[in-house]
Parts: sequence; C-alpha cells; structure tokens
Amino acid sequence: MASTYQNIRFKIEDRVARITFARPPLNVFNIDMMREISTALSESNQRDIVAIVFDADKNCRAFSAGVAVEDHVQETIFQMLDSFHSIFRSLEQIAKPAIALIDGAALGGGCELVAACDIVIASDRSRFGQPEIKLGVFPPVAAVLLPLVIGEKRARELILTGEIIDAVEAGRLGLCNHVVPGAHLEPKLNEVLAKLRELSGTSLSYARQSLDLGRGRSIEDALSEQENIYLHELMKTQDANEGVKAFMEKRKANWRHR
Repeated sequence: MASTYQNIRFKIEDRVARITFARPPLNVFNIDMMREISTALSESNQRDIVAIVFDADKNCRAFSAGVAVEDHVQETIFQMLDSFHSIFRSLEQIAKPAIALIDGAALGGGCELVAACDIVIASDRSRFGQPEIKLGVFPPVAAVLLPLVIGEKRARELILTGEIIDAVEAGRLGLCNHVVPGAHLEPKLNEVLAKLRELSGTSLSYARQSLDLGRGRSIEDALSEQENIYLHELMKTQDANEGVKAFMEKRKANWRHR
C-alpha cells in the first residue's frame, strides 16, 4: 500500500486510517501530493474505520505550510483547486471523524484542513493562519469553514489580514480541541482514538453526516461557488497574478489594485 505514495505515508491499523504528510521540509501541498491524499481517502472509504488521522512526518518542520504557490499560475490553477478541494469533498462523503495532529505550522491549505477536521490536537509550539491575502488571493475553503469553526468576526479578521496565531489562541477560539506539550501528542491521540474504537463505525458516520447537514449547506455547494469566484473573477485580476509572481520571484508585490 505504502509503495504507491511518494509524498505521504498511509496505513490502516486497528480501524484507524492514518495519512502522514512526508514532503519535507514544510509539507507544501503540490498537485501530486493532494492527489495522493485523495487516493488514500478513497482507500479509507472502502474499509471499516472509525477515524482518519492526519499528521506530519517527524522530519518535517510543519504540518503543512499550504498549497504550492507555483501551482496558482493560470496553467495549473484549475487542477490545483480541483485537487485540493477534492480532499474536502472526500472527507464529507466518507463521513468519518477526522483528526488532525499538529506539531508546528499549519498555514494556508494546512490551516484549512485543520478547520475541516472534527478533532484537532496541537502541540504548544504550533501556529495557524491564512496568509493567502498577502499573495493577492484568498482561501476558498477557509472562507466557507472558518467562520463556522471560530466565529464570523475572528474568521474575517484572520482571512482579511493574514494574521498568524499561536496554539493557545487557536485553542481559545475553538480551532484546536486540545493543546498539549509536544511529547503528549501521541498519548492524547491514543486517548481520543480509544474512545472512538469503542463506538459503532456506522453510528459515527451518521452522526458526522448529521453534523454536516446541520451547518446549512454542503461543502460541495459552497465550494462550487467559491471556485467560480476564484477561477473566473479573482484569477483574472492583475493583482492576483502579480502576488503569485512576486512570491516566486522573492520580491515585494507591486499592487495595482485591479
């Protein structure tokens, strides 16, 4: 199973699917990596599991620093959005509890995945944020999910300013369920998984579906609208293209405000 993956490690053990990001140093999501995550989720959907766990390889300095900026260019932007958003569509379809184990930075797409998980366990050195606005773009998934997770006003502030917050603030806002010392991450995860393993996988699925329905609209419907704005409006502006180009050229963006 593991031999088919180049950017992640994947295993199913004791009714838990574990997807470990293994693209050092920062686990930047490129298109190939995102497609591997979706494939692993598809394999998970065919098995009797009670939870899906996302974490990072110990050789990586971040849970994920986000989606590869070079994939934001016109030639690959559609494939990038499709690959990334497929992860969230799959999570909603599978309807199993998703757990994120964070030790380090979860930024951009990494933070969006955190927002999509049901239970988040973070070390006290972790950091979170949506810095996309600094590149002249915005985070579509965060625009949908973050207000539901941490509240409308704070979500708007984080998305509109690109502010990075620490684990304590993330816990206070409700983005993290548990903030623990780094050495306690695995014990806390095992404690949570022990509770889930005692339960019916079928009942957990129905509970997860009901929670998704309770928020008013599906990820599919919400992301379709976000993709339309991102692809057909935002990415046709001069500033969105300038922000991405400036990042890749390691220079300050020259905004034209159009």
